[in-house]
Amino acid sequence: MLLLITAFFLITYGGLISFYFYHWLHLSAFKMAANTVTKVSVIIAARNEELTIERLLRALENQTYPHHLFEIIIVDDFSTDATAEIIYPFLNERVRLIRPEIAATYSSKKKAIEAGVIKASGELIVITDADCIPNKNWLREVATFQKETGAVFIAAPVKLAGPFSLLSIFQSLDFITLQGITASSVKANVHSMCNGANLAYLRKAFFDVNGFNGIDKKASGDDMLLMYKMWQKHPKDVHFLKSTHAIVVTNALQTWKDFVAQRIRWSSKATYYKDKRIITVLFFIYSLNLLFFVLVTFCLLGKVPPSVLLYYLAGKTIIEFPYVYSVATFFKEQKLMLYFPLLQPLHILYTVSIGLMSQFGTYQWKGRITK
Repeated sequence: MLLLITAFFLITYGGLISFYFYHWLHLSAFKMAANTVTKVSVIIAARNEELTIERLLRALENQTYPHHLFEIIIVDDFSTDATAEIIYPFLNERVRLIRPEIAATYSSKKKAIEAGVIKASGELIVITDADCIPNKNWLREVATFQKETGAVFIAAPVKLAGPFSLLSIFQSLDFITLQGITASSVKANVHSMCNGANLAYLRKAFFDVNGFNGIDKKASGDDMLLMYKMWQKHPKDVHFLKSTHAIVVTNALQTWKDFVAQRIRWSSKATYYKDKRIITVLFFIYSLNLLFFVLVTFCLLGKVPPSVLLYYLAGKTIIEFPYVYSVATFFKEQKLMLYFPLLQPLHILYTVSIGLMSQFGTYQWKGRITK
């Protein structure tokens, strides 16, 4: 019976991954045909980013998009370090530093972004994080893509960088997989996924959906929860920008503790999703990973042979490998796939553990205790 259940899960999972793979392969790489003159507002919510903010600002200075067509709004989210002092030398008519017009105790990343959107003069809002480095053609690609597609919301690619270590490899493979699913799901228009390190939307659309109203009780979700609100109003105008020129690079976390805390924060918004499509997928994938521990238990009790467990691991790896390899190739990280089969058990443990921990208690982010 357990063997049949395992076969059912793997066959169903194979169908899901094949669906994602199909849409990834049929998502055309964007090739810019002509320049645009869209006014862009880059908004960066920065809290305690003294180690990274200067690097980002220098990268924005080197953008190939005409400088008179974009402004930079850094929202200092009540930093307690030297973030503001580092920003001051960069300030000019195009680079502004503001703070949310609320008390520090009531602030959040959503409040910081909202403050930036209110002050923005650009037609197109482009969001990135203070610890990111964009490609020099980033704004040019995003603005031109929006103009050519008429996109209301754009999810764009993000890549991790870090020292060669088990943690870095594990994070990168996990992140590559998430990026692939993000691109595929947006292309197929089946559910809403994106990453707040690299996204864009029309300023008008932000106000049309009343911004973060209705999703502001949760500290996280400034990306996917907002994306879903915009998708509900403009279901055919949400796109993924598949372009290596649009990649934003962010650092892999340096400790397992920080990595787990980040993933708990990301997963904690799952109960806030009103999109039944993504809830269904998340529940199925979680059940598939939980099945591994059921098989381990029955193996230890002598109820099923160890070969069933090996069958599960081999099947799951074979199903995922071609798809993840293709996405890794886009990010020029295919060398990491050497470690993919070896890290499969660890990834299963991580998925089940994070799913449980994210639904209980609080977590800390940038010195704030949040839920």
